[in-house]
Amino acid sequence: MKLQGNYFKGQFHPIKTDAHFTKYCPADLSSNLWNTGIAPEHTSEIVESAINGFSHMRKLSIEKRIELLQRYKEEVLKRVDEIAIAIALEVGKPLWEAKTEAKAVAAKVDVTIKDSLPRIKDKTIENIIAGLNGHEIHKPLGPCFVIGPFNFPCHLANGQILSLLLAGNSIVFKPSEKTIYSAQILIECFHSAGFPKGSVNFVVGGPNIASEITKHKSIKGVFFTGSKNVGLKILENTYTDLSKLVALELGGKNSSIIHEDADIDHTLVQVLTAAYLTTGQRCTSTGNVIVHNKILNEFKDKFKSLIQRIHVDHPSEFYSTPFMSTLIDEQAVATFNTYVDKVQSSGAETILEHGPVDTNFKGHYLMPSLHFLEKFNASSHSFVGEEVFGPHCTIIGYDDLDEAIEIANFTEFGLAGSVFTQSPEIYNKCLDEVQSGIFNLNRSTVGASSRLPFGGIKSSGNYHPAAVSTIDACVYKVASLETFENTSKLTDLTGLKT
Repeated sequence: MKLQGNYFKGQFHPIKTDAHFTKYCPADLSSNLWNTGIAPEHTSEIVESAINGFSHMRKLSIEKRIELLQRYKEEVLKRVDEIAIAIALEVGKPLWEAKTEAKAVAAKVDVTIKDSLPRIKDKTIENIIAGLNGHEIHKPLGPCFVIGPFNFPCHLANGQILSLLLAGNSIVFKPSEKTIYSAQILIECFHSAGFPKGSVNFVVGGPNIASEITKHKSIKGVFFTGSKNVGLKILENTYTDLSKLVALELGGKNSSIIHEDADIDHTLVQVLTAAYLTTGQRCTSTGNVIVHNKILNEFKDKFKSLIQRIHVDHPSEFYSTPFMSTLIDEQAVATFNTYVDKVQSSGAETILEHGPVDTNFKGHYLMPSLHFLEKFNASSHSFVGEEVFGPHCTIIGYDDLDEAIEIANFTEFGLAGSVFTQSPEIYNKCLDEVQSGIFNLNRSTVGASSRLPFGGIKSSGNYHPAAVSTIDACVYKVASLETFENTSKLTDLTGLKT
C-alpha cells in the first residue's frame, strides 16, 4: 500500500520527516502494510487551501455540487473492491463486512442528496408580517475539519464529508493514523471526480496535528467520531472560540432487554451479531444482555452454544470466511484484557473465556468472551456501565422491567438500546425511559439506518447526531424580512419630534 502524503491545493504532497509510523496488518503481524512520515509540516498550507476551497464551493450551484458528488460515487464504485481489501487488512475486519462498508460509501451519496439535502432547503413565508415576506436561508459554515475513526475508516467520515460538501463547505479530513490507506483512496476518488482545488484536503498525522488544526481560527466546524476522552480534549481546545461548531459522535455502553415473551431464536442471532460483529469494535455494540429470569437459563445455554460456533480467523476470504477477526492493535488488546480482569474480579461468572485463537497467523486475535451476573449491584459492578471496545458481553438476570431499565441506564453513555418483546406497552415504556439516542424493538443495537438520525445523549455525543441529520450541523440559518413595494407606507415616525 503506497501512501502519497498530505493532499491540498488539488494534489498530494509527500511528507518529508524523520518521524515515521509503520502499520502492520493486525491479522498478520509479519505483513508491513505501509510506512509514513507524521509531522505538522503542511498544516498551515492545508488550512489555507481549505480557505481558498471554501470560496469556490460556496459559490457553486446546488446542481453543480450534486453533479460532483455523483461523479465521486462513480469513482468509488470503480474501486469498491480495492477499498474493501484496504479496510479488511488495515482494520482486521472480515472481507465480507469490509465490502459492506465499501458499498455503503457509494450508496451514501444518494441518501445524502435525497434525504439530507431537503433538510436545509431555504424557506419563504409570505406575509409573515403585513406587507413583508420572511425567509429562512441556510449558509455553509466555512472550512471544516473531519476527524475519522479506525473502526469504520471510510463510511463514517464519508457521511460527514458528503454533507459538508453538499452544503457548500470545504473540508480537511484527518483519518485515524491506524487506517490511512483506506481513507486515502476516498481522497483519490474526490480528486478524480473533479472537485475544485482546496475544497477537499487530507492530512496524515496523530493527536498533535489534529489539535493544531482544531484550534485554527479559520476552521469553523469540527466533526469527530471516536472516544469520549478525545472528544473532551476537542472541547477543551475549542470552548473559547464561539465561531466554531463542534459535532461529537462518541462511545457507548449499550444494553438489550430480553423480556420473557421474546422470540428467543430470533433474539439470539440479533444479540450475538450486536455483541461480536467487528470484534465488538462498534460504538453501538451490545455490552449488556438483560434477560428476564423466566427464560434466563434457556437463553444463557443457547447463547453460549451459538457463540462457540463463531469462526475467528484472518479477514481475507482467500483463507477463510470468518465472522470475526482481530482487534485493531496491541494497545486495544491490553485495554480489553484489563476490562475483562475487572469483570472477573467483581465476582461475575465466566461462561466463555477470551482465550487464544487457532489460526495460521500471528495477530491481535481474541475469542469472544461472555460473563454472567445473577444479580446486578451498582456498588460492586461498575464495569456494567463502562465501554469496552472488544468481543465481550455480560448477561444479567432481572425480574421487574423497572429493574432492567435501571441497569440499562447505569452508564454515563446513552447511544443505543433495544428491547425484545411482543408487547407494545413494554416497548413504549422502554422507548420512553431508556436513556439513549437510538432504541430498537426486536432488533439489535447495531445496524442503524442512514435515513435516520444517528447519535446519543449523555457522554455519547453533544446533540449533533450524524447520518441523515449530519447536514443540520453543516449550515447556519439566516432570517430575512423582505419588502420591495410601498416602502413609504412602512415608515412610521410616531413619537419623534418634528
